[in-house]
Amino acid sequence: MQEHWVWLIILLVLGVVVSNLMVLKYSSKLKWPTKNKPPKENSEDDSSKQ
Repeated sequence: MQEHWVWLIILLVLGVVVSNLMVLKYSSKLKWPTKNKPPKENSEDDSSKQ
């Protein structure tokens, strides 16, 4: 009975390691979005708000 638990734990650990490697491989191909700077407001708009 104990051998079954050992094999189950080994398979679970291997599954976690393989899935993490697959996620790393997939995520390395993704491009993260960059934040674009918002356009500068005109100085006329700033003076009208005050």
